Formats: sequence, C-alpha cells, structure tokens
Amino acid sequence: MDRQARGWGFLTNHARVLLAIARDADLRFRDIAAACHITERTAQSIVTDLEEAGYLSRERDGRRTRYRLHVDGTVPHPAEAHLPVRELLDLLSDH
Repeated sequence: MDRQARGWGFLTNHARVLLAIARDADLRFRDIAAACHITERTAQSIVTDLEEAGYLSRERDGRRTRYRLHVDGTVPHPAEAHLPVRELLDLLSDH
C-alpha cells in the first residue's frame, strides 16, 4: 500500500515549512507551498502560526519578503520539549 494513502507522515506541515524556509529564507509563498506539497493559503497560514509562536519573523525587502528564523527555542510538543529547534533543523537539512 502507498504510504501516502495511509494518511500520516513523520513531519507536520509546520515542520516542513520551517525546514523549507531554513533552506532558503527568500522563498515566496508559492515556492513554500510547492516545496511542501500544500496550498499557498495553507503556507500563508502556517507561516503566520510560526511567526506568532516566535519561530520566525518576516522582513520586507522591496516587494519581497525575507524570513529570519529564531531557532534557539524548543520543539513545541511536550514529548520533545527538550529538543532545540536548531538541532531538529540541522538533523533534517542537507547542509
């Protein structure tokens, strides 16, 4: 059976969006959505969630938006509250 058909995965969309932005801080919502296989509206909502939770901030640079990650905090789930976001991103990123 196709794993995607089962309806679950190891990473949340929030983690995928944060990872996509960690890889390229200049992505547009369209690019984030494509990289994470979600809609642009979902990407916007998740970026807003991450910003409100303090994991990133946005800066306008002309017509573009540049993201700044704040990864010194910990993962928000109690079971992983000891795990710094920076370590999670390091583990999952390819650089």
